[in-house]
Amino acid sequence: MEACGAKAQGAGHACLCLCANLISGRLHFPPRVARSLEPSNPPPSLPPHSPPPPARRGAAADDLRSSSTRATDEFGGTLAPKLGEKPQPLPRSPALTRVIYADPRFLVSKSGSGGRLKHLVSPTASLQSRTSSRLFNHAPSPRFRHRRSSRFIVRADADFYSTLGVSRNASKSEIKSAYRKLARSYHPDVNKDPGAEQKFKDISNAYEVLSDDEKRSIYDKYGEAGLKGAGMGTGDYSNPFDLFESLFEGFGGMGGMGGRAARNRPMQGDDEAYNLVLNFKEAVFGVEKEIEITRLEGCNTCDGTGAKPGTKPTTCKTCGGQGQVVSSTRTPLGIFQQVSTCNTCGGTGEFSTPCNTCGGDGRVRKTKRISLKVPAGVDSGSRLRVRSEGNAGRRGGPPGDLYVFIDVLSDPVLKRDGTNILYTCKVSYIDAILGTTVKVPTVDGMVDLKIPSGTQPGTTLVMSKKGVPLLGKSNARGDQLVRVQVEIPKRLSSDERKLIEELANLNKAQTANSRR
Repeated sequence: MEACGAKAQGAGHACLCLCANLISGRLHFPPRVARSLEPSNPPPSLPPHSPPPPARRGAAADDLRSSSTRATDEFGGTLAPKLGEKPQPLPRSPALTRVIYADPRFLVSKSGSGGRLKHLVSPTASLQSRTSSRLFNHAPSPRFRHRRSSRFIVRADADFYSTLGVSRNASKSEIKSAYRKLARSYHPDVNKDPGAEQKFKDISNAYEVLSDDEKRSIYDKYGEAGLKGAGMGTGDYSNPFDLFESLFEGFGGMGGMGGRAARNRPMQGDDEAYNLVLNFKEAVFGVEKEIEITRLEGCNTCDGTGAKPGTKPTTCKTCGGQGQVVSSTRTPLGIFQQVSTCNTCGGTGEFSTPCNTCGGDGRVRKTKRISLKVPAGVDSGSRLRVRSEGNAGRRGGPPGDLYVFIDVLSDPVLKRDGTNILYTCKVSYIDAILGTTVKVPTVDGMVDLKIPSGTQPGTTLVMSKKGVPLLGKSNARGDQLVRVQVEIPKRLSSDERKLIEELANLNKAQTANSRR
């Protein structure tokens, strides 16, 4: 009886050892047994990576236990690193900072509240359990050793909440509003910074997960690795522009931003510029001018479609009708995708036989004469806008506007200071002393101006309402400011000198009398 009990106890101990090694990932099956346990359609293997640096034997065992613990923690399980130790529940962090990818053939699927072992073949541990060696008397093959050294990849998980700038308890409307704001700011068609396109992809990826209740729940519990383990990932929108267009559909688009749908819409034509030169009086009082402009107009041969008459557009073979092409680059940190506009179709997603007249643009450059009314009061640098006289839009879009830039020639006599006109009037010292009336040029013609007696040099006289009309208010005008400049002769005749000397003597006598 004691012998039977000892045998039963030994068998139970062996079973416990077997279960412990099976859970901790230190059990290795023979190749024949491993092949029999492999699934009929195993998951695709991960891309090869460089093996980790060698470590001490004891440290390797510790790393194995910590790695196994972290890998299992992604799916919410627990492990007993040693036989006889009490299993400890592992904490579940809402945002994992380190993710260990194990052998893709060792997967645990989550259903309900309990975990279920789906596939189990040769584990990826770097050390073999002595107990399993005694039970099976089999050592792992070099092929498994090589795979074990290159299966584990450590990378940092993205924090989708931080990417969108929202809290973890944010509502769907807050997440959607944050995505719209960031997507508009970092869209590559608007933001030309080198990192804007990658930032736009990260924002789209974060919104795709957090806007879905099921994906968000898994992400909150297990992080990004939980999504991949559940087979969800972020693949509903492989092209981030599709997500952008689906969200902004019905809001008028983003002015040509996004993929094929936005680029196929009619687009407004570009504005055209014209420089107009006016003389001084034309700028002051306004004028009506006939100008000749050159602009793009719709092609009459193809009716603005750009396609040769009788032909139909076909789907672009380069981008498959998407309007963008995606290029992938493998790096040690993962696979990065870059989205760019298709050069073949120009982002339209379609390819047409070009029209012989317009060369596929749908527009041709023509010359046109238009009548332009220049308002009174314009100045150099003024800009006039003529609506719908710019270049025609693509695919039947509305035309742009014509902007006329004014350049005013200077007047040799009159100077302009805002709405006022400046003029310098020269008078003799006799006229300045005695006073006089002089003729002054203005924009209205020659006008008499009275110089008061005793006018001092540099005196400014105001001629009211003789300035420039206010732009848009022709009834209101500025003033003309006349600055008096007294001229003193450099040479005098003998008679003039005698008179001035007599005047000087008289002035001295008056000064002496005033001091008494």
